[in-house]
Amino acid sequence: MMFLEAKRVVKKYANHLALNEVDLQVPANSIYGLLGPNGAGKTTLIRIINQITGPDSGEIIFNGRTLQSNDVQRIGYLPEERGLYKKMKVGEQAIYLARMKGLSRQDAIKKLKYWFEKFEIQPWWDKKVEELSKGMQQKIQFVVTVLHEPELLIFDEPFSGFDPINANLLKQEILQLKENGATILFSTHNMGSVEELCDHITLINQSKTILNGQIDQIRQSYKDNLIKLDFLGDANAISAKLQGNFAIENLEKVNGHQTAYVKMLNNSTINSLINQVINDIEIVGLQEVLPTMNDIFIKVVEQSNLSKTQK
Repeated sequence: MMFLEAKRVVKKYANHLALNEVDLQVPANSIYGLLGPNGAGKTTLIRIINQITGPDSGEIIFNGRTLQSNDVQRIGYLPEERGLYKKMKVGEQAIYLARMKGLSRQDAIKKLKYWFEKFEIQPWWDKKVEELSKGMQQKIQFVVTVLHEPELLIFDEPFSGFDPINANLLKQEILQLKENGATILFSTHNMGSVEELCDHITLINQSKTILNGQIDQIRQSYKDNLIKLDFLGDANAISAKLQGNFAIENLEKVNGHQTAYVKMLNNSTINSLINQVINDIEIVGLQEVLPTMNDIFIKVVEQSNLSKTQK
């Protein structure tokens, strides 16, 4: 079941086409990556889903029906540009924002106490926001985003300002939110986080969708038939045998053994690679090399830009 869909969404600002018939299909109870270079149109789409602005044409479907104004109560949005009031005390502000999402003051205080203890930020309750570090402010905003337990969570660059320890803490919380039933739309430039967290992605470039699908399937579709072969023995002995159907692209020594990156040619297989070298070396490791999402991101965006230039 698709919990959130964008159908042929178009948005123009003056002479700038921000979104050009963009489609999005986010399955329920998934973490969905919305990716793209700066200026691609991601933030515009997020603003439309949050009803901050409206599309010129197209439609947003929320849980099986057209998005309605009161659905904002069922959405939690952590924007890239943080919006806390600097002069206001942390606890006072958190209660205020929680009540804007429909919580009573009593429920807000109860839930905030739980999260403040979990994130170990109780001492900051009576401090002014301007006294907090960027990372600490980020924790506060994350808390008020998830406090009303929304069905849809939208995180735009959620790890900005965090050190690795706190970034990992936030990743674990995002995974737990999914485990608890939330659907999450996740926008970031950190492709490592995309591989760690996301089930599916859509990649937007220059206002258009240029790639979408499941992470594992996308990585498989862009693989380059490259095998990482870890072995003990004489590299020269296998180099001669891997002529024709294989090509050694790189050879290096690692932790007492050798590693060869072998390109399979002419429809060769892993089994045929093993049969070619098994009598000459001791194989200590063998695995298919899949491209990273960072590699795929760069490749697909560059191809898209080149295609547009040539038109």
